[in-house]
Amino acid sequence: MPTTLLDTFTKQVMRRTTPYFPHQLAFMLDSPVHRALSNPPRVAEQLDLTGSECVLELGPGPGLFSVEIARRIPDGRLEQFDLQPEMLDKARRKLEGAGCRNVGFHSGEASEGLPFADNTFDRAFLSAVIGEVPDKAACLASVHRVLKPGGLLIFAERFPDPDRLSVAELRRLAEPAGFEFLDTQGNIWQDVVRFTRR
Repeated sequence: MPTTLLDTFTKQVMRRTTPYFPHQLAFMLDSPVHRALSNPPRVAEQLDLTGSECVLELGPGPGLFSVEIARRIPDGRLEQFDLQPEMLDKARRKLEGAGCRNVGFHSGEASEGLPFADNTFDRAFLSAVIGEVPDKAACLASVHRVLKPGGLLIFAERFPDPDRLSVAELRRLAEPAGFEFLDTQGNIWQDVVRFTRR
């Protein structure tokens, strides 16, 4: 979805003093309205999971998509990585409450590197995250390193996130980092943009 005047207005009104969404407001991300607009089952379908993949979820927040992903990989593993340990605690409670045990939790700054071996993951998923990362190029270089060749990098960007990036902006970031644009699906609220790792 292209950037609109409404996006510009939202960015000005919702500009925060911190570069990331604070964990104290996580309830907003998991509200029934936000969940309905985000449609986690539909987005999880875009990961093309068959059941045994290893998935990296960067910036899972309180776990809006996490249960949907973990349930689709009963023979695989979901590794979550977030700047805020408090967000990981919220996601952990949600996943454990749903009976998902195939999940690992890691805290740190993605721009400073990811604590995983090269070619570990089949999928990397970032929902409303990359716009908040200070060094986007370094983050995507780290993702490229840990994603297997041919693996999928999936972004979900949605309104009214003030840091939302357009499809064109995502391509300008991902393609120089070694990713090839695959496709995009979207509506007025959300874009799901997929790349493959070269």
